[in-house]
Amino acid sequence: MSIIERSHPRDIKFTAGINPYAAGSVIAEFGNTKVHITATVEESVPRFLKDKGQGWVTAEYSMLPSSTHTRNRRERSKVSGRTQEIQRLIGRSLRAIIDLEKLGERSIQIDCDVLVADGGTRTTSISGAYVALEMAVEKLLESGLIEETPIKEPLAALSVGINSAGKVIADLNYDEDSTCETDMNIVMTKSGKFIEVQGTAEGEAFSRDELNAILDCATEAIQSVFKEQEKVLS
Repeated sequence: MSIIERSHPRDIKFTAGINPYAAGSVIAEFGNTKVHITATVEESVPRFLKDKGQGWVTAEYSMLPSSTHTRNRRERSKVSGRTQEIQRLIGRSLRAIIDLEKLGERSIQIDCDVLVADGGTRTTSISGAYVALEMAVEKLLESGLIEETPIKEPLAALSVGINSAGKVIADLNYDEDSTCETDMNIVMTKSGKFIEVQGTAEGEAFSRDELNAILDCATEAIQSVFKEQEKVLS
């Protein structure tokens, strides 16, 4: 019998255009997890890229105080190590599918604010960030600021884990994530290439067969994410 128990994600919903002031905006929902995401275009680049003929895409991430069961304190003066790591993951993921030279000397800032956290906030943020990025790029094209899209292909992300029964499940909620033996966050392109695979054995070490099952499960489940992205962007 297959070790894959659930190869489909939770209910997915993208609600686009929720912020009239942003170049791109969306609320991404995976099950009960909800993330508010905006994309802002700035006609400048970081100092280290000045006069190099290319743009930049970066991200910030935060969890609102009431997004979890107990109130989170706002990270006002210094962000936590976890927040820094997630911000860098989102930025790396987006830059992997964009031609920065075609973007020109401008930046796209992605802001991800978690409204409700029920597992998979970083993967929900990445999947929604792609939608907001596409919307921002479309506005640049419509305004004539760029001649062709710098986006090479779509990307999406999903969490996959192995539960205490040794079964692989896609898109973990909080309860599943907190009790699983292995937890992985997987970022993929539409063509099936991997951008990032973050995996940790929280309990028992996982085998090569289990790793293969996790990747197979992610590859299948993430197709539902691409389908919903296409729907909201069409």
